Amino acid sequence: MLNADKVTEWQDDIVKSVALYNTWFLKAAPKAYSDTRQSAIDQVRHALTITDSMRSLTPTVLASDPAIISPLRMMTGPPLARDRLIGLGGIKSGSLIRRMENGSLPTRIGQGELEIELEKICLIINRLLDKDVLGWLDGSLDPEPEEVFTAAMVVADRLCGSVADPIIRNAQEQRQLALIGEYLEKRGYERKTHSDPEALSKMSSGTYSFRQAVSVGPDNNVNMPIDVVIQPISRRGGELPILLECKSAGDFTNTNKRRKEEAQKFNQLKAKFGEDVPFYLFLCGYFDAGYLGYEAAEGIDWIWEHRIDDMDKLGL
Repeated sequence: MLNADKVTEWQDDIVKSVALYNTWFLKAAPKAYSDTRQSAIDQVRHALTITDSMRSLTPTVLASDPAIISPLRMMTGPPLARDRLIGLGGIKSGSLIRRMENGSLPTRIGQGELEIELEKICLIINRLLDKDVLGWLDGSLDPEPEEVFTAAMVVADRLCGSVADPIIRNAQEQRQLALIGEYLEKRGYERKTHSDPEALSKMSSGTYSFRQAVSVGPDNNVNMPIDVVIQPISRRGGELPILLECKSAGDFTNTNKRRKEEAQKFNQLKAKFGEDVPFYLFLCGYFDAGYLGYEAAEGIDWIWEHRIDDMDKLGL
């Protein structure tokens, strides 16, 4: 065991892990949020452009660029959560909005039915437009550039506020992956995609991959993403690589809500590969003794980011 059995050291590690996360957050999170906000401003300005400053939102416009649904939901007063829009509009399928947010439209729906659903969306958005933000809608004149800029800033802030936590989580995950990649490459490893989710043991020695799909389930019909998969240089052919899940958290509450996720994933991996599957967590942030005790009881060990050299003990 690396850390799961060292209960007397947990508290010291918790303090160091929280300090590391807080240092990173104060330094990097504002930039991650700022970069995302600039992207959001561009999205809002684009939505305003193709809708003639929200004076011409039609099913045709929505169909031409479905992804504008995200900034459109933030242009209403109050801003509309996805499910609220679905409920108010009587949208038959919630997947329609989710597909639109990803920039596409459903393919298993007739054109006539699709137009009806898009019309419902337009009716709700147009009815609830926030004219305190889109002030020009009360008049007949084109908006001034300053008005458009201000509106874009306000709506972009709403858009970023609704996804603030995922923005920070994504930035932290990318940082953790980069740190692990740097650690491995200093030791002679090569990043190489492994394309066969059903045969991890065939992964070449001395290679690693990120977000690797691993087939699990009774019929191997579920591709489970693993954050980091590492086949040690010294590993003999046919042995399983090391599997790492990157975990970061900015508060203690959410980690205890989500602690079952890791155990469920571990159990699926054991059902496929056996009890000795080399699965570890890579932790940074607010993971308290309650979380650690739960994972340890499930047989899951971990590596602290502030002591990444513990990975040496895995035979890397």
